[in-house]
Amino acid sequence: MSEPNETEGADAGRRGVLGAVATTAATFAAGAAGSAPAVPAAPRSAAAAPSRTLGRTGAQVEAVSLGGEGILRTTGRHREAVPVILEALRLGVRYCDTAPAYQQSQDYYGEAFRAAGPKAREQVFLASKTHARDRDGALRLLDDSLRRLGTDHLDLWQLHDLRELDELDAIFGKGGAIEAVDQARADGRVRHVGITGHHDPQILVEAMRRYPVDTVLCAINPADPARLPFLTTVVEEARRRGVGVIGMKIMAAGRLLQDRAASPGELIRYAASHADTVIIGCSSIAEVRENLGARSLPFPMPPAERAALEARVAPRAGRYDSFKA
Repeated sequence: MSEPNETEGADAGRRGVLGAVATTAATFAAGAAGSAPAVPAAPRSAAAAPSRTLGRTGAQVEAVSLGGEGILRTTGRHREAVPVILEALRLGVRYCDTAPAYQQSQDYYGEAFRAAGPKAREQVFLASKTHARDRDGALRLLDDSLRRLGTDHLDLWQLHDLRELDELDAIFGKGGAIEAVDQARADGRVRHVGITGHHDPQILVEAMRRYPVDTVLCAINPADPARLPFLTTVVEEARRRGVGVIGMKIMAAGRLLQDRAASPGELIRYAASHADTVIIGCSSIAEVRENLGARSLPFPMPPAERAALEARVAPRAGRYDSFKA
């Protein structure tokens, strides 16, 4: 059930677009390798960024959050990956995404939380996932996630990458993963439950009808209206139900940037105008600074500007929604 490792910040042309902060990667790499000091306080501008409420979870999040892919979806690259998380923590990130399917992403988070100090974990809303569709498999993945992340609970546990009705039948049937969700919520290992998907919007809509989830993570970028739209189906249904909305694929795995179809700031503003927060996988500390720096951009993007951006990318929309069914 793993998604391709589509690093949202992979295009080199995006670097420097939103500016940088003066802390160096070498400082954090050295800290991650040895004994790291507590993460310094975030600059005032980051700490003061406006917050949004993530649906009925009540959690306060910001327009831009840290995704679990990019350099975090690798194996054996602790010296590069852990500093990325530490920089995001330093800049006051509030929502952090990961998953068992993302190689050593959870291990990197666990190492970063230990390096940053005992309060670091509790300062973020931590989300992971399960790709198991059965109760026992999901519970095994959950316990492994908690161990690797170094925590006793997840703020959000998501049913990962829902694609087919058969999967929903398995999850919501006898012995399905939803039984693991109910058990984990009852014993405190999980506080909120969500669903994720970028394949077929109707599957996510049906999942929301079958169970009162707290959040939905779905694809949002300006190519969306052209085919199998999530905005007019999943997002509208989520808003009607009070379900929190998290956006992904906002840069179409970097293709929108590679084609110079839009700037990073435009894409972040577009997606965050529809979602409570957007997650972006980062490849470097510089990308963390650029992405989190976008929290200071003006939101929401005006409707006329959103429509113009959609029209601009429409001729090549198929290139930017290849993850859909």
